[in-house]
Amino acid sequence: MKTTVHPRTPRRAGLLAALAAACLLVPLPAPAADAETPLRIICFGAHPDDCEIQVGGTAALWAAKGHKVKLVSVTNGDIGHWREAGGPLARRRTAEVEAAARVLGVDTQVLDIHDGELLPTLENRRLITRLIREWQADIVMGPRPNDYHPDHRYLGVLVQDAAYMVTVPFFCPDVPHLKRNPAFFYFPDNFKKPNPFQPDIVVAVDSVMDRKLEALSKLVSQFHEGGANGGPELADPAKFDERDRAVKDWFRTRNQRLADRFRSQLVDWYGADRGGQVKYAEAFELCEYGAQPDRETLKKLFPITTD
Repeated sequence: MKTTVHPRTPRRAGLLAALAAACLLVPLPAPAADAETPLRIICFGAHPDDCEIQVGGTAALWAAKGHKVKLVSVTNGDIGHWREAGGPLARRRTAEVEAAARVLGVDTQVLDIHDGELLPTLENRRLITRLIREWQADIVMGPRPNDYHPDHRYLGVLVQDAAYMVTVPFFCPDVPHLKRNPAFFYFPDNFKKPNPFQPDIVVAVDSVMDRKLEALSKLVSQFHEGGANGGPELADPAKFDERDRAVKDWFRTRNQRLADRFRSQLVDWYGADRGGQVKYAEAFELCEYGAQPDRETLKKLFPITTD
């Protein structure tokens, strides 16, 4: 028996292509950005210190304006020290980020996943999706998926995966799906391959830099004692004040370098006079997945003030 294959007719193929294009081009509503409604921002870091480093200043600015910010550490940091490990270290690092959160005026959460063991599993995709939905996020932040640390890389993948799944009703149906797709942003890094970080928004954090430094100084196990690559010489109590000054100087310089690196973008956002004088900055790249706010919406979503 001869089987006849009916080729797709040009008219039918054109109709299917048009339908496919329509599905791709009809976006969900962008995040709310009106003056009356507080924004809800959730930031994901791989370890209990990543969010505080990358977005601590902007988080403090958001919080001061009445917006709701949550910093989530997706692992508990239980191998991030040269002397301590396991449950005691995880509890110590949780207490540290809780102290930092009080300084910044934000919420914080540390998930019970072992440091160094984060993988882009279906279970973890569901976990990130649920957290974004439960927070009713307008903005979601996380690392790019090209990074030296496997936890950072895989967290980047998980957050990217959630950028669509948060809107799908029957994925994790136990938590209502979002009808507004959040805008997803990456933290900055210096990696060039396969593509370099390119900021879509740069925020001046001069007015809250001292608060950010105070928050970072609460993370003693990581910065004063050197974390996984430290040593006994960094844990001398008699040298704590000296080490605290060194930690603050290092992070002050880091944010100065970000301002210098993205000076042209600061001038674009703040104007020549103000943008040229900004000392400290944080920068973020818009993910191609999720909502795609235009320039005016970005100015409303981020604490950009030119006065």
